[in-house]
Amino acid sequence: MKETNLLRDQKLTDAKSGKVGGKRLFWTFILGLILSVGVAIPFVQNFYKLQQIVSGFIAGNSSLSYTAGRVGIDKIKSYQASLTKETASLGKKLEEFIPKDIYLIINTSNNDFVLMNKREVLRKGKCSTGSYTLLKGKRGNKDQQWIFKTPRGMFKIRLRVKDPVWTKPDWAFVEEGLPVPSARHPSRFDYGTLGDYSLHLGDGYMIHGTLYKRFLGMPVTHGCIRMGDEDLEVIFQAMQLGSKVYIY
Repeated sequence: MKETNLLRDQKLTDAKSGKVGGKRLFWTFILGLILSVGVAIPFVQNFYKLQQIVSGFIAGNSSLSYTAGRVGIDKIKSYQASLTKETASLGKKLEEFIPKDIYLIINTSNNDFVLMNKREVLRKGKCSTGSYTLLKGKRGNKDQQWIFKTPRGMFKIRLRVKDPVWTKPDWAFVEEGLPVPSARHPSRFDYGTLGDYSLHLGDGYMIHGTLYKRFLGMPVTHGCIRMGDEDLEVIFQAMQLGSKVYIY
């Protein structure tokens, strides 16, 4: 019953804060950065224990109270003090990874995003990323194929465009069963599909709007990141040239 009450209280706290999803996404992202740069494995293995100490979890956990009775409160305090020092050290290392300016995190597994200013969650919501669909086609006698996936890694905003015009690539015509036109043919240019704004990441990948808002939160794109109108406007205004976008 005590554990049930604790869980209920925690859910109530989470519901009041409204920021749990963003914080969880932030810490998942930070942990991914730590793993990618090779911080000591034992340090990473204690990551969640360290978080628990910082949040005061240890003080109210019944299982730790039971452990204290078995091995002695002094040893528990010593262990807690040791972990607290490691937490402080880890905190300093984390600061090295956190951008100093506003940045965007995209989770391609859950198709959601969080806009951050250092550790502060500015906005979070649903987006759409690559479908991983394979498309095969021909251009003349040449076989072609495309896999529609969103690239992962750290990117920077290279171009900001208001009222963007989409220059349709070859696959857009192949997908519709149409002949592929010349590079500057008028049928290449599509007005309105990308929404009010686009942020270019390079290699043809963009953050842009969508006509298909009912699909937000689903992996349905050809590799770009689609946003709802209000989210896109906030992100466009916040992100400047050179702003970082982390996709994982």
